[in-house]
Amino acid sequence: MEPGPPGSSGPVEPGPCLSGQRGADHAASAFLQSAAGTEPGRHSLAVAAVLPAGCGERMGVPTPKQFCPILERPLISYTLQALERVCWIKDIVVAVTGENMEVMKSIIQKYQHKRISLVEAGVTRHRSIFSGLKALAEDQLNSKLSKPEVVIIHDAVRPFVEEDVLFKVVTAAKEHGAAGAIRPLVSTVISPSADGCLDHSLERARHRASEMPQAFLFDVIYEAYQQCTDYDLEFGTECLQLALKYCRTKAKLVEGSPDLWKVTYKRDLYAAESIIKEIISQEICVVMDSKEDNKHVGHLLEEVLKSELNHVKVTSEALCHAGRHLQQIILDQCYNFVCVNVMTSDFQETQKLLSMLEESNLSILYPVVVVSVHFLDFKLVPPSQKMENLMQIKEFSKKVKERNILLYGLLISYPQDEQKLQESLRQGAIIIASLVKERNSGLIGQLLIA
Repeated sequence: MEPGPPGSSGPVEPGPCLSGQRGADHAASAFLQSAAGTEPGRHSLAVAAVLPAGCGERMGVPTPKQFCPILERPLISYTLQALERVCWIKDIVVAVTGENMEVMKSIIQKYQHKRISLVEAGVTRHRSIFSGLKALAEDQLNSKLSKPEVVIIHDAVRPFVEEDVLFKVVTAAKEHGAAGAIRPLVSTVISPSADGCLDHSLERARHRASEMPQAFLFDVIYEAYQQCTDYDLEFGTECLQLALKYCRTKAKLVEGSPDLWKVTYKRDLYAAESIIKEIISQEICVVMDSKEDNKHVGHLLEEVLKSELNHVKVTSEALCHAGRHLQQIILDQCYNFVCVNVMTSDFQETQKLLSMLEESNLSILYPVVVVSVHFLDFKLVPPSQKMENLMQIKEFSKKVKERNILLYGLLISYPQDEQKLQESLRQGAIIIASLVKERNSGLIGQLLIA
């Protein structure tokens, strides 16, 4: 067993909550921590998680699916992040094959995952889970693991699990001995006969699809695995059935959310990427060199962004006063910035912002989008002259791309006519929205014109 590196730097939390359920999740955490009458913040129930990380042969790609990249980051890292955010999960044990052990260690180190321990996976899903349970059950020298009261079993390729669902299955397992998330069946299940014809079908309304996460009293599921046959370990898929078969423990079934789907096929990677992009594009901070002047063109752009992107939270901050408020926005993990350069020449404001972002380590988990906005009255200054001065954006973009910061340039026409200015700002807002939503690495360093 390999204990994961503790990680000493980086954000206080490993990225935004992908589920959008922060209020409910925090309430669940507080309740679980104080469920036995202890003070909030003191853990009353020892909970661990086991993640089997199999080979993913159905993906149809040479890389195991849990290591396939989404926004240049391995899928399993998103799942680990979702579990790490749950403060009452003490240990997370990942069962990974021997040939992928070093890859997994590098992922833990690069993305600063915490509370992670690695064990060698078995040749089947059930054998991998059993390996994780053994690591939690057995006292080993130099191991920080201890036997939990409740263990969560979850798939490494289900990255969108919410704390609310985890809380429900854990509390249900505490009461009933076992619990699992379920979802309505999408398709009717049929049974074919030996000659390939329909034998019978199941009434879809009476059946449910078994999903993850599942949770168990540790002694229940560990005893079930100790008793199960080689056939179970080789061909079985349902942990709840093992608890029922060998420990006579009937699992409580908990309604899960639509986001519990499993990344199984290659097309699912694109769906997962789309969901992640959608969530981290919901906030934009407009940064400018002045906050007090309401006539500042940056505020005009901010108002147009709010009008055009009514589903996105748009805020503004100044780089003056040592950027105290801006630093708080970065700590709160906004991943999209529009830097308006007006009062100073060319890239001074953008450079200040980039320096703050690099120092913050914000981009460890998700790519940060920075749009450097510049204004020009084309009647007074030839576009070619201004663009020549701004071409240094290419060098900036190469440097910060190494830190997972995507830098784009935007040149907006600044005519004296108010109506034309509004149209230029509207076109600029459309471009900004596209850059934030798509996060297209192929466009970094380019100077777009609105």
